[in-house]
Amino acid sequence: MKRGKKYIETAKLVDRAKLYDVDEALGVAIQTARAKFDETVEVHVRLGVDSRHADQQVRGAVVLPNGTGRSVRVAVFAKGDDAKAAEEAGAEVVGAEDLVARVQGEGFMDFDVAIATPNMMGLVGRLGKILGPRGLMPSPKAGTVTPDVAKAVTEAKAGKIEYRLDKTNIIHCPIGKASFGVEKLQENFAALLDAIVKAKPAAAKGQYIRSCVLSSTMGPGVRVNPAKVVASA
Repeated sequence: MKRGKKYIETAKLVDRAKLYDVDEALGVAIQTARAKFDETVEVHVRLGVDSRHADQQVRGAVVLPNGTGRSVRVAVFAKGDDAKAAEEAGAEVVGAEDLVARVQGEGFMDFDVAIATPNMMGLVGRLGKILGPRGLMPSPKAGTVTPDVAKAVTEAKAGKIEYRLDKTNIIHCPIGKASFGVEKLQENFAALLDAIVKAKPAAAKGQYIRSCVLSSTMGPGVRVNPAKVVASA
């Protein structure tokens, strides 16, 4: 793969043979964030599970103590008092059949998080092929199918993120912006890893956290010592 000059320069800051402590890795990741925008710091965790088996899935959500650093547009599928509560909590888009029709018929996708009340899932289920591939389908495990839509909207705005195992047994998640600094990013990192460790399936055998890599949006990966990852969670 051909790399740009900035990437080649920032890659020199990373010792590829080293397993960094978490705080040190975050410091290096921040140093590599040299784009003209405030880059996001991301975590990539490989787990010792097999995503092909239903009893080894790892999925959930966690509110990062310092947020993600980006504004979140929330859409809520709800009716009546639930719709009113969602609007009062700050949801940008609220609707029922009308919102389903906009997504299905008009391709409306101007939101980052979708939340639904349980009684709306019969309708929202029709949008699975549209919302699913984008990671936007409401789910009870992620806390986005709930009777308390106001709380869900508030948490989404506060920095709630969903973590989910992909087909290669890796979880990819943002933990904030490079401008946050090491301390705030480390607090977010610890919250995310604590949630992932607690979500360990009973069927998982052997080493659970196989590897962990931190990176800025445009920067190279910085390998973290797996033993220190668990200790910090």
